Amino acid sequence: MQDNSRVIRQDISWKIIISLGGFFMIALTFALGFFLFYRGIGTFTTYDHSVFEFLFSSTWAPADSHDGGGKVGAAIFIFGSISTCLLALLISLPFSIGVAIFMTEISPGFGRKIIQPIVEIFVGIPSVVYGWLGLTVLVPVIKDVFDTQYGFSVLAASLVLAIMIFPTITSVSADAIRSVPKNFRQAAFGLGSTRWQVIYKIVLPAAKNGILTGVILGLARAFGEALAVAMVIGKTKVFPVSILSPTTNLTSAIAADMGGAMDGGEYNIALWTMALLLFFISLGCIFLIHYISESDGENI
Repeated sequence: MQDNSRVIRQDISWKIIISLGGFFMIALTFALGFFLFYRGIGTFTTYDHSVFEFLFSSTWAPADSHDGGGKVGAAIFIFGSISTCLLALLISLPFSIGVAIFMTEISPGFGRKIIQPIVEIFVGIPSVVYGWLGLTVLVPVIKDVFDTQYGFSVLAASLVLAIMIFPTITSVSADAIRSVPKNFRQAAFGLGSTRWQVIYKIVLPAAKNGILTGVILGLARAFGEALAVAMVIGKTKVFPVSILSPTTNLTSAIAADMGGAMDGGEYNIALWTMALLLFFISLGCIFLIHYISESDGENI
């Protein structure tokens, strides 16, 4: 009886600790969102700029004072973020899906023992390492191959981001493919399907929601990456005319300018508004993932 009572007390204690940890994370998320909203909304309330100006104007000249009167058009930064992230996704997606298929369907033993550990190593590499390699290796190569003036460009930033999001998409996609029941494959083989027909017509459609989740997670990471992108994108406040043109993005602007902007000034608050926009993008990705997961559960 004493042992049972001690086990019950331990279970209750751990339940309380885990519950408190969960509530703490929820509270922390709400606190972070409230703080970003409180600081970021000042662009529209304190300094009387419109949401339309912030999202669609390309004139970025906020005043570094509490008097205001500047321009806070962030369209160049927003376009820079969207263009680099979408191009990175376009580059990374075929390789990620191909590697996920190979390590789960073509050579699962080799994939589990060799490829998966290599992919996991990519996850642990710090962002500054990707940025430094991009700055010292990728940028000079782009400059020489395409005969550009500098090499800092949308292409350089996208290639760095593509490498960074590759392990996320690959790992989640591989897990989704592995979760497809084996009897799906066996039934298809029993009907005379080839291996590629099974992969293309059975496995990938069954795992599509999990693969889409990996894509969204990779895209969310690409939007939030700052240091590596800032080192290779050029940080030029102009719309890129091609993928070989330099530009800038939201995270690069925040990382480069937040430390030097007057606290509470128009410039500082405009940067907080950029951070708020990134927070909303992250929330949108999370809600989209939950929607995909719920629709996947309904289809089972």
